[in-house]
Amino acid sequence: MSDLIKFIEAENSERRAALPKFKAGDTVNVHCKIKEGNKERIQQYQGTVIQIRNAGSNGETFTVRKISNGVGIERIFPMLSPNLDKIEVIRRGKVRRARLFYLRGRHGKSARIREKR
Repeated sequence: MSDLIKFIEAENSERRAALPKFKAGDTVNVHCKIKEGNKERIQQYQGTVIQIRNAGSNGETFTVRKISNGVGIERIFPMLSPNLDKIEVIRRGKVRRARLFYLRGRHGKSARIREKR
């Protein structure tokens, strides 16, 4: 039984190594596979990472927030999901905390995150 768990963890560590390193405050473009009927396409979801949960484990997830038509939308992605095609890091943000829930109450200029140089 433990051999099976070690095999799955080793397989997942290979997938995790292929993903770019990012953290809260970074702007990412997530390419996600969407299935509509019998067709499959790739949809891009670009926004700011506001949290990463269970980092380093098999259940690791990250939450991306974007503003669409003046409404904030958050989406949670499992890091090791087969539906994720690729993740691109657009900008590196300079933040001082790991969870950016304070962005939910802000809009406009006060919701901006400074870029790392």
